[in-house]
Amino acid sequence: MPTAEIQTDAIVRHALGSGKQVFVPYLHKSPNPSPDTPKSVMDMVDLRSLSDYDSLKKDNWGIPTIEADTVHEREHILEGSTEEIRALDMILMPGVAFDVDPKSGYLRRLGHGKGFYDYFLNRYMQSRVSEGTRSTNSPGTSVLLYGLALKEQFLQAKTEGTVPVGGHDNLLHGLFVGDGETVDGLRQ
Repeated sequence: MPTAEIQTDAIVRHALGSGKQVFVPYLHKSPNPSPDTPKSVMDMVDLRSLSDYDSLKKDNWGIPTIEADTVHEREHILEGSTEEIRALDMILMPGVAFDVDPKSGYLRRLGHGKGFYDYFLNRYMQSRVSEGTRSTNSPGTSVLLYGLALKEQFLQAKTEGTVPVGGHDNLLHGLFVGDGETVDGLRQ
């Protein structure tokens, strides 16, 4: 974790090697800036192969990143993709701290404060649900939402405090912890 985020290299390599379709974050300026829209937003774009992944350059955080001049050649989750492509099974998210929400039993996530994942998730859920209904007491989606953390980032709610969340923050189904433990919401 030399750059403040869990490294996902082994996860990406294993998924691609297993024939899974893998999408990675791509940050770009918002195409529809408004007072309610962040200046920069995140979409998920596909990785074509392990060699495609190996060709990516690392950003300031040490994260392999899609270059802007190739992004138009890739499948996007939110923009111009087919229904089959847009249906995700799982989203893995980094964070600063995690704990269990005492009301719902799901997990709360504190990110780095830019809202990239939460804004993406809200747009993704709107694109997948025709009714647009969302409960604030559950993750509200069939895609599995899991955080990635070191054991020190998982706060035991009664002893170490709580993770602050707002109305736009999404609850998670569970958490994969660096020591190999899995914390599942509602199974505490």
